[in-house]
Amino acid sequence: MIAYRSGLRPQGWPLFWLLAALVLLMSATLLAAHADPVAGVRAVIRATARSSFALFLSVFVASSLTTLVPNGLTRALLRERRYLGLAFAFSHLVHAIAIVRLGQLDPSFWPGRSALTNLPGGLGYAFIVLLSATSFHALAQRMGAQAWKRLHTAGVWVIALIFALSYFKRIPTDPLYALPFALMCAAVAVRAVGKWAQSEKRRWARQRRAPSPVSPNLEPQA
Repeated sequence: MIAYRSGLRPQGWPLFWLLAALVLLMSATLLAAHADPVAGVRAVIRATARSSFALFLSVFVASSLTTLVPNGLTRALLRERRYLGLAFAFSHLVHAIAIVRLGQLDPSFWPGRSALTNLPGGLGYAFIVLLSATSFHALAQRMGAQAWKRLHTAGVWVIALIFALSYFKRIPTDPLYALPFALMCAAVAVRAVGKWAQSEKRRWARQRRAPSPVSPNLEPQA
């Protein structure tokens, strides 16, 4: 059963399946558009890197945007953050499959990469697997709230750093990579400011709930 909360906008798992289908359709179209299989796979790698980046940004800033700019769109991002995150993982899975396929089609690809070159990507995928697995309630409950929060906070920051470094190191060869790098930096700023605003809101809420101090009775006793 497909559930919708308003209009024709998909929610929950229908949103995930829609995004996954779009990633697959995009990849199939790019492969079909290139007569050279190597060129087609390279196009899929670039496209899925961009789709993964866009989906990750929506997850990364969802909570902070809801705090800073509360409206229907930001609340929808926060509400669907889990499914957007899983769609990001799916997009990056397709990205990984395309990389493996490129290594099969181009024998010079893997020898041209070192263990150090592969380290950030490997670390990023390790966190993506962990974050995806713990996005399901059964495993999340076994972890406990504090462990779950620590893992997901560390994971998204590691992935954000990997995206930033990946784009930054490509700027000298292609200045257009400065745009996604700037977007990642802006997202970091939005998240930091949003977390500070959330902390301030919680502090004021605690102060309002705290009982007022009892004033001493200065009247003379009879």
